Amino acid sequence: MIKKGMSREFVIKELLKRHEQDVSYESGRILGSMLTSTPPIAREAYNIFLDTNLGDPDLCDGAKSLENEVIGWLGNLLGNPDAIGYILTGGTEANLMAMVMAKKIHGDKNAEIIVPKSAHFSFDKIEVILGIKVLKANLNGLVVDVDSVKRLINEHTCAIVGVAGTTEFGAIDPIPELSDLALDNNLYLHVDAAFGGFVIPFLKDLNYEVPDFDFGLKGVSSITIDPHKMGLAPIPAGGILFRDETYLRGGVDTPYIGLGKQFTPSSTRSGASVAATWTLMRHLGREGYRKIVHRCMEHTRLLADGASEFAEVIPPVMNVVAIKIRDKDLSLVVKRLEELGWKSSVTRKPPCIRVVVMPHLTEHHINEFLRDLRSVVLNLE
Repeated sequence: MIKKGMSREFVIKELLKRHEQDVSYESGRILGSMLTSTPPIAREAYNIFLDTNLGDPDLCDGAKSLENEVIGWLGNLLGNPDAIGYILTGGTEANLMAMVMAKKIHGDKNAEIIVPKSAHFSFDKIEVILGIKVLKANLNGLVVDVDSVKRLINEHTCAIVGVAGTTEFGAIDPIPELSDLALDNNLYLHVDAAFGGFVIPFLKDLNYEVPDFDFGLKGVSSITIDPHKMGLAPIPAGGILFRDETYLRGGVDTPYIGLGKQFTPSSTRSGASVAATWTLMRHLGREGYRKIVHRCMEHTRLLADGASEFAEVIPPVMNVVAIKIRDKDLSLVVKRLEELGWKSSVTRKPPCIRVVVMPHLTEHHINEFLRDLRSVVLNLE
């Protein structure tokens, strides 16, 4: 730390200089992120509640009332207006909290969970943090093989996990079949819909054929949904919803704050993230989000159709496009794209160029990327 502070003008100037080093969403060059730019109204809401801490709700009745309404709206979106939950830092913390509750309900110190091989790496973190064994079920194509899950179930299994919108391909696991499996074996079923939670309900509104994934399925115990992804909220804003309060177990006494008990992993939780999420959901409404998803899917179709003229495209389920480059070194393709300023990403199996078609990508950006990708692919030796 410097000995003597510097002027506001100097500090802000330096911040702006550093920020110029970041790639902006508005540039349209960010292709591999499931995050996007936050609307001005959400930034304003964030600043209003900047100093609030939902870890001590006795001091912020207003922020707590906003969180209650957000959870109610999310529950309604996910098929259960009576669901309970919290706004957390993101999908990793939400998945962690769900697995903590599953382990407590099961009551087995040697508890295990079963996740698809396509599950987010947060479950690898959970294995370390909770000391819980994570078994990985095989895939049937891009989704989990339910028979593989069934074979992995044993007396130590405390939860099975399905993904609604995988990070790499946007694939949706057969959650209805996992729900039946969970009910038949009296198991906790968690659905990681960190990305898909703000997409799939609106795809249904738009008459896309997508599988059920939410609390409308009786076996679903909890769902992760991230407002800071397709919900457009500022970071950090993840969400965890439980079917009802019976799924909240344990908790930690908080004798020096009025809450009594805390269940969330984080003791301090930002009221600002909640306020921003509330503002966007109130401002956009279901119709606004449906329009955003519709536009993203139109751009998804534009990208998939254009890329299929010179590459193989895995048919997208939602706004994630995976492009196989035939007979070319994928790492070289990515390098050339990077040299042209494109921040893309790649999938593992099968290896593809991965583009998440977020709201910051316009038709112009898509056509520019297609032009450059075509040029790279056709000219690469």
